[in-house]
Amino acid sequence: MFQNLFSLAGRTALVTGGSRGIGKMIAAGFLEYGAKVYITARKAEACDATAAELSVQGRQCISLPQDLSTVAGCRALADQLSARESKLDILVNNAGAAWGAPFDEFPEHGWDKVMNVNVKTPFFLTQLLHGALKAAASDERPAKVINIASIDGIRLNPLETYSYHASKSALIYLTRRMAATLVEDRIVVTAIAPGPFASEMNRAARDHADEVAKRTPLGRIGSDEDMAGAAIYLASRAGDYVVGDTIAVDGGNAYAKI
Repeated sequence: MFQNLFSLAGRTALVTGGSRGIGKMIAAGFLEYGAKVYITARKAEACDATAAELSVQGRQCISLPQDLSTVAGCRALADQLSARESKLDILVNNAGAAWGAPFDEFPEHGWDKVMNVNVKTPFFLTQLLHGALKAAASDERPAKVINIASIDGIRLNPLETYSYHASKSALIYLTRRMAATLVEDRIVVTAIAPGPFASEMNRAARDHADEVAKRTPLGRIGSDEDMAGAAIYLASRAGDYVVGDTIAVDGGNAYAKI
């Protein structure tokens, strides 16, 4: 009854921002559990290098470099994927941006860049890949869209990252709205809200892990296994009945004092 509950064998996934950080953790986990994984990132050299690194022991990780900061870039990626695959089982909208500046100095371009990449891109890339996701979906095995939000979309942190906070809160609610629509096509949309994981986006966790760990109720920063495990759960049969929800993977930071 519970055999292969977490298996991703025979499934094809696309992970945006997959060359490093959380995207790379998720891609590695998907590959370990049997998926064929496409990764995309703005920097082609880094994307190619990660795909080569992860393509071991018969695993298929394919690099599709693309700048997703515009709808045109999203369309180009969708076209690249459709030239290679007739359907897509799993889409992970992980590519993101952040900006910090004092309230009176916060620039418009810092607002627009973050809102575009963190909210606009997940929506339009999912829209452009709707047909491929529908082609993979069925009552027995729904297709999956997993949006990578942030614990900062649920609680404040002390940093003045106005557009980042707003964008991640928006993505959590966008996840619900898309889920309500796409479930009719047997496409299940969910989100993960990561806490402190070592990445370019979270340099504090990367460069000062011990200090960040002291502020985290569980006493450590997140590991690759923590992030991959949550994504595998949502992507696999185990997560088929989770629709529109956002799972905080944060070591208890949602309940910590600011």
